Amino acid sequence: QVLLVESGGGSVQSGVSLRLSCVVSGYTYSRYCLGWVRQTPGKEREGVAAIDTDGTTSYADSVKGRFTISQDNAKNTLYLQMNSLKPEDTAMYYCAATPEAWVGGRCPVLTHEYNDWGQGTQVTVSS
Repeated sequence: QVLLVESGGGSVQSGVSLRLSCVVSGYTYSRYCLGWVRQTPGKEREGVAAIDTDGTTSYADSVKGRFTISQDNAKNTLYLQMNSLKPEDTAMYYCAATPEAWVGGRCPVLTHEYNDWGQGTQVTVSS
């Protein structure tokens, strides 16, 4: 089982930037789809961004052009750089992982297809 530990959330003003980090350990497969998923109370989880083992990225339309997902393989860390934050970005942000072999090699995947989840880090953006 993959262990994921997020950090970097906080309370900020609209327009500023934050970078979330997720340290990943316990890989048992050679290829993983890694992603960031957010959720606010009363709403369904939303896949924000994903990255596959080759570094191919994808983004939700709501964050495209503002958020960047990246990974540092040497540090086993996944990042989410969030620029031009808006109040509607307020949510609990989770990093998640699933072996690509379990999802037919696909990445991104649907949020329920992620197998392993971090504990989440809260991002609050005020206007």
